[in-house]
Amino acid sequence: MSCDLPEIDQSKLAEMARTCACFNFRKASRSVTQLFDQILAPTGLRSTQLVILITTQLLGQSSIARLARELVMDRSTLTRNLKPLMNMGLLRFAPESGKQKAVEVTVEGQVALLRASPYWSQAQTQLVNRVGEEAWNRIMSDLNAIVEATRSSGM
Repeated sequence: MSCDLPEIDQSKLAEMARTCACFNFRKASRSVTQLFDQILAPTGLRSTQLVILITTQLLGQSSIARLARELVMDRSTLTRNLKPLMNMGLLRFAPESGKQKAVEVTVEGQVALLRASPYWSQAQTQLVNRVGEEAWNRIMSDLNAIVEATRSSGM
């Protein structure tokens, strides 16, 4: 059985791959995640878990909805990511948090943050050194602008 599909324009696809924000941000994100995961491995935490712990510690006791907003994550994705951290005893639902359950970092979670900190510093320093401090500062500024631009447009 043959289909009468139009011919795919390889040069158009190459241009899309080269310029696509989603494709390139995800590619960069996966690469950075792999670097941090490799360096964080001795802590037993993945970079995504560390980010959740850091954010929860900074916010203090907070609802899943607020945590999801801060992390720019879907609530169901965040809930799936919270489960292993709760199973490891690093996060818990705050006692008496009412109808809207609040999450907080446990003492064990704070210990894990302290243990992970030097590994995070190593990964961060390695990345910044590879990119260069001036370029890094520009990248961080640009990333913040992109997050704000996509949030304000209702994306």
